[in-house]
Order: sequence, then C-alpha cells, then structure tokens
Amino acid sequence: MEAVACSEGVKVYCPKGGRFSFFNSPYPSHRECSAVDIYPSVDFGFEAPSPVEGVVVAVKIVKCPDGKGFEASTIDYVILLQSLENPDLWVKVLHVKPLVHIGDIVGVGEPLGILLRSGFFDFWTDPHVHVEVRSPLNPIRAKGGFPFGRLIGLDTANGLLEELRGVVVESKPEYSLISLNNSLGYGLPVDVEGEVGFLDGGIPHYGYFGVHVSGRPFEGSIVKLCGVKIGVVRSIFKGMCVAASRISDFKLNDKHVRLSTYIHPLGKYYLKIVPKRRGELKLERFQEVCLTIS
Repeated sequence: MEAVACSEGVKVYCPKGGRFSFFNSPYPSHRECSAVDIYPSVDFGFEAPSPVEGVVVAVKIVKCPDGKGFEASTIDYVILLQSLENPDLWVKVLHVKPLVHIGDIVGVGEPLGILLRSGFFDFWTDPHVHVEVRSPLNPIRAKGGFPFGRLIGLDTANGLLEELRGVVVESKPEYSLISLNNSLGYGLPVDVEGEVGFLDGGIPHYGYFGVHVSGRPFEGSIVKLCGVKIGVVRSIFKGMCVAASRISDFKLNDKHVRLSTYIHPLGKYYLKIVPKRRGELKLERFQEVCLTIS
C-alpha cells in the first residue's frame, strides 16, 4: 500500500497495482476535492483492503437507486472510523459491505469488507472505496468533508501526446482498455498553459474534470489534449485544479465515446474508453485503434 492522499493529517493508501481518483465522479464531494476513490485491482465481490487506519465507530445502511442497466446492490454501507492519526476526526467509507464491527481496530491494508456494485454507480464504474475525512459532528452528509492533497510526486519526463493511438488490451460491454503507443507514467498527459499535467475525471460526461499539476495554474488556464482544447480551469487546489469541459466529441471507429481517467501510482497506464450505451462499442483484443478529438 502506498500513501497517495492526505487530509488534516489523515493519510489514504492505494494498493500496489491499483489506481485512485479525486475527480472521476458526478458527486459534489469530488468536485470540491474533499473525496478520493481508491480502486484496488480486484473485482466486485472480493475483499477491499482498508485505505486508512482507524477504529470502527459506526456502520450505517443506505438505500440505493436501481442499477442503470445492470444488476446492482439495493443498499450501500457507510463505514465510519475514528482516525488513529488524528483522533479528532472520522473517516467516512462507502461502497464496501463491512467485515468489521464497531470497536474493531483496522490497519492499513487489512480486510475492511466486500466490494459492492452499488446502485449509485454507472454501468462502467469499477470496484472502488470512496473515502472522506469528516468532523464527528457532521460525518454523513454528501458535502462537508475536509479537502485532500495528493502525496505522490509527478514525473512529466515523457511529455505530451500527439495522438491517442494504441492497442486494445481488454474489451467488454461496459468499456475497453487501450494500451497507448507512447510510454506513460501516472496518467494521460495534458498541456496546461505550457505545463504538463495528468487528467483525472470523466470527460466530457461529467461536465468537469481534474488535472494534477506540479505548479499552480491560474483560473482561466486552457487545458489541451493532443493539442486540442478540452477545458478551462475554474478552481484551483494544492497540486490540482478543476476544469470545465469544453470539448464536443471523442470518436473511435465512428462511435461517440467518453474517457474515464485516473492516476496510476504504480504499474502500466491503460486508457479507459466508455461507450455512449452499454455494448455499443465492439472492439477486439489486440485491435489497433485511434481516437479522434473534435
């Protein structure tokens, strides 16, 4: 497990081979940089390693909407832990059916519960653990968490991309994964007024996305992917910024598609391509593809 985020002295860890995201979600806490999603490299129904250390203080059951075209759990769980690093604060965890009980002390990487396919998810959403750092006086609400900072540095030595061309390594009705021809570290690189950053978000379907940067961009900075403007910076956080989407279309094989981007602290980066409708994008493994941006 590697520490990838921190809020008010509370560290959040990502498993080796996993990935994380601050902004790849339609929910308000992500837009405000007060939540982080940790994606272990395991499927639904498998154990989720705890991304934090703490004492379990409460478990709440919440109702979910029906799955959007897929079989989903009708309930989700809120697991609340008192942080061992900052005992004045609690950690809120979602999308895990708990294997722990109130009073249990949970260490980083220890089994926390079973990964749920929640009715809050979209059809392309992978198994993940949603994490927020909260005041014990306000632990449950959708908004109100403390903002996060990223702990890992960024290696921008590989530079920018001229095109999104590569080979399909996985294809299923929900999405496809593309191994791009260029060697990438951490994520999909973009240009932010001359600085290399890495995309973190759902583009263009969420209407906004995040960019991880080493410097500090200014409000109104233009974000470009492969030389094409895809967004304008609207809010700034430490080492990150949020941009409003300003792109009309991604296409692959004449089909409209969407990008789902994350940060990969370790391991190879694959670009996730999401069809407009489940099952619409029929790609073959090892097929060479090229995305167009307009």
